[in-house]
Amino acid sequence: MHDTRYSLLDESLWPLMNKFYRSHQSSMKAVRDAQLWVARRGEIVAALCLRPVAGGHWLTGLFVDPGCREQGLAAQLIAAAVQEVREPVWLFCHPDLRGFYERRGFSFNPALPQAMAERLSRYARSKPMIAMELKPST
Repeated sequence: MHDTRYSLLDESLWPLMNKFYRSHQSSMKAVRDAQLWVARRGEIVAALCLRPVAGGHWLTGLFVDPGCREQGLAAQLIAAAVQEVREPVWLFCHPDLRGFYERRGFSFNPALPQAMAERLSRYARSKPMIAMELKPST
């Protein structure tokens, strides 16, 4: 089995995350005001951003190297990133991904803070998009 490490990426290494996204022709980018989480097998094989927003966190930029998909990397990376979070975590995704996120504890169609609801409305104008929420563990 692969030796995979899940960790918060040190700020000095943030350019590596953008390099990872670019190497896979992904339009995603590392966000400066976020926690950047990665899964590594030597090199980065998966990444996500966890950005503080009013009342919680916004999970964005989840991407797994296509050659490493279907191995549980996304689920483990999400779990590592939200382990210490004590506020709701929201994300926007294509409706086809609803089941994937529900299996990880997210619920569909949550009540969103106003700023997040407005952002979802803007995004949904150009592509199918739903909101999901992970409530903090007690």
